[in-house]
Amino acid sequence: MDRDQAKADQAKPLLGDDELAAHPTVFVPDLLQGKVALVSGASGGIGRAIAFLFARLGAHVALAGRNKDKLDALAAALGAHGLQCSVHAADNRDPDAVTALIEDVWAARGQLDHLVNSAGGQFPQAAIDFSVKGWNAVIDTNLGGTWHMMQAAARAWRARKASGSVVNIVVVTTHGLYGIAHSIAARSGVIGLTRAVAVEWAPLGIRINCVAPGAIETEGWNVYAPGARAALPRSNPMMRAGSPWDIAEACVYLSAPSGRFITGETLTVDGGGQLWGETWTTGKPDYFGGENR
Repeated sequence: MDRDQAKADQAKPLLGDDELAAHPTVFVPDLLQGKVALVSGASGGIGRAIAFLFARLGAHVALAGRNKDKLDALAAALGAHGLQCSVHAADNRDPDAVTALIEDVWAARGQLDHLVNSAGGQFPQAAIDFSVKGWNAVIDTNLGGTWHMMQAAARAWRARKASGSVVNIVVVTTHGLYGIAHSIAARSGVIGLTRAVAVEWAPLGIRINCVAPGAIETEGWNVYAPGARAALPRSNPMMRAGSPWDIAEACVYLSAPSGRFITGETLTVDGGGQLWGETWTTGKPDYFGGENR
């Protein structure tokens, strides 16, 4: 890709629902026909793209999240494009609510084939200033909530002697991401859990993997200061931001038969950012030759 094309890609606006319903994909239209996929955090930027793509490929998508109004709006958008979905409001931090969510999907659809854990979030702050409440909020959602979903789904598959796949959305934890140490801790825990249970759950026919997005432009970027947002596309050697669609296609790759011999892995989708560059969500300190914004 030449520099002009890279700049053009970087300038593309966020994909709206009409664009998500028509955006080109490398996958055949009926790839997931007859499957049921549960997507947590479905109304977020990445979760929304995942929901649209899974539904476009033939799956019934169970939309999960804490805000029912947002889920209803997403369901209406999917329905307007003739895509199958259902709404299941639940808090992934509540183990009982998560168990009920999984059972509701099984009761309504008679199966669950894929789980994508996209729910999560964080806020930029120097780690030394984290409050107990702020730390717990990020850990409970990103690590605890993801674990509750993983375990409840696995237990349901075991009870029914059914197989399934899990994809956990994490972040790049290995290099150059500063100012969200609570999220790094939580997502590192998810990656460690994924590697451990990939072995434990293999006899049950359950595959589990992670997707680690780099600088993916979503509405969530608004939590960062303008200077930090402007620097994000320059945090990788491709010198541009990625799209939620890139993450959605990675999730399908790992969930579909294309990923049938892959488990316990983390697929990094960051434009090479983990090999080059750095991201300071709180601004680069003068100590490191930057300006603390």
